[in-house]
Amino acid sequence: MKVRSLFACSILLSAIGGIANATTYTLPENSNDSVITQFHDDVPLTRVEQNETLPDVARRFLLGQTEIVRLNPDVDRWQVKKDEIVRLSNRRILPDTPHEGITLNIAEYRMYYYPPTQKGVAPQVMSYAHGIGRQDWKTPLGKTSIVQKVKDPAWHPPESIRREHAANGDPLPAVVQPGPHNPLGAYMLHLAVPGGYLIHGTDIDKIYGIGMQITHGCVRMYPEDIEALYNSVPVGTPVYMVKQPIKVGWLDNTLYIEAHPDLEGEETTLEQKLDVALKLIQKADSQNMPEFDRGVLKQALTVLDGNPVALYQRLPQKALPVSVPTGHGSKGGYYHGV
Repeated sequence: MKVRSLFACSILLSAIGGIANATTYTLPENSNDSVITQFHDDVPLTRVEQNETLPDVARRFLLGQTEIVRLNPDVDRWQVKKDEIVRLSNRRILPDTPHEGITLNIAEYRMYYYPPTQKGVAPQVMSYAHGIGRQDWKTPLGKTSIVQKVKDPAWHPPESIRREHAANGDPLPAVVQPGPHNPLGAYMLHLAVPGGYLIHGTDIDKIYGIGMQITHGCVRMYPEDIEALYNSVPVGTPVYMVKQPIKVGWLDNTLYIEAHPDLEGEETTLEQKLDVALKLIQKADSQNMPEFDRGVLKQALTVLDGNPVALYQRLPQKALPVSVPTGHGSKGGYYHGV
């Protein structure tokens, strides 16, 4: 890993100081490409300015805790020393879903929101870290939609959750009023899923749990992220809830793979991961199997750090001359090769 100068790190910090810049990606010009990039640097780094923790760094850059821990396996999660270098996320492969509404890929603890295209503005996608349901309260999968939006919601804990808290010596009231200790935070999006599943904010007590598998099935977001999402999406917005721990996508004729660990309570072997990855690679290359370094693929499926890795580079597709029969009103022309 190339460690840059303090000056370069300062540029990086100033470049992503704004919340919008930290989560907004311009979609690739080629509509068939699905790899998005945040920074010009292949491996963006930051130098911490004071002793803190990796969750502190994740909070500052709106990353999930699990995500930043995976990217920094040699950094002490609870004791990052002043001037220590921390690696940040950069590239992401978009989940294999329609580029509309919201996609929740619970396998990577991350959400993708595709705002409506505006005239004169390149298509964009907003990406947010979020927490998901733990093993015994799994977040459901499938297509749904937002059916209600509530600001400053009161929380009515289900009886099952009240029993759980009572058993742990932490009884809950029948209603938790809005405020800094309300687990729903200040904004709530109600999904059309039986059981009352929500996308919501968080209270000050659990803010460092974003990007972890800790909720009772709902999707929990940072306060500023849920506020931005709440103010952007209307009722009726489609929501795709998927679990794609392995993703494959193109960017500028290079094929990338991104792999994440299994969720708690799930376990797949390396052979099973390889089988899934090979099928995705073949699908991405029009059902052909390109010649690529199998060692790079195996390494990505072993490390499972969620960082897209280049597998294969194809020749650029060029515009080829095409002979057009005369006598039919045509003057000849060029078509792009496929």
